[in-house]
Amino acid sequence: MARRTRASEPGEEAADQVDADPIAVAREIALRQLTVRARTRVELARALARKQVPEDAAEAVLDRLEEVGLIDDAVFARDWLAAGGRRQKSRRVLLGELAEKGVDREVIDAAAAELEAERDFDVARAFAARKARGLAGLEPAVRYRRLAGALARRGFPASVVAQVTKEALAGLGELEEFS
Repeated sequence: MARRTRASEPGEEAADQVDADPIAVAREIALRQLTVRARTRVELARALARKQVPEDAAEAVLDRLEEVGLIDDAVFARDWLAAGGRRQKSRRVLLGELAEKGVDREVIDAAAAELEAERDFDVARAFAARKARGLAGLEPAVRYRRLAGALARRGFPASVVAQVTKEALAGLGELEEFS
């Protein structure tokens, strides 16, 4: 009877090879991370630290990846904000996510400046129109409360929530109750 060996965990081989060639291991880990999705420099540095890659090897690999254009926090920030409309999140939430991912404040501000001012209203209107259809069988007050709550949880400012909720419910003929 043949014995089965334990399947190694992803990255285990890399951890075993750290003593052999830390730069090659760091490069392999970083490239695997970038294969899944674009990442910020800080995200990759955190991943390398979790795998116990020596700091000097990690820095060398990250510098090289930045040099060849595989890491670019400014491009990452613009792409993240552009994709935020599809995920139907507010501008404020998206900016917070970028900060959590380690993007510098100046880079975030530059990317945010490119967003159009009406973006939150447009995204909120699209979300509210879809959500309002699902609330069709409920009392008007319950619809208003649930729709406003759903928009608020997505991080939209109170002024956007109030206006978009009224617009969405007006489309259903319920505006007079909440004026």
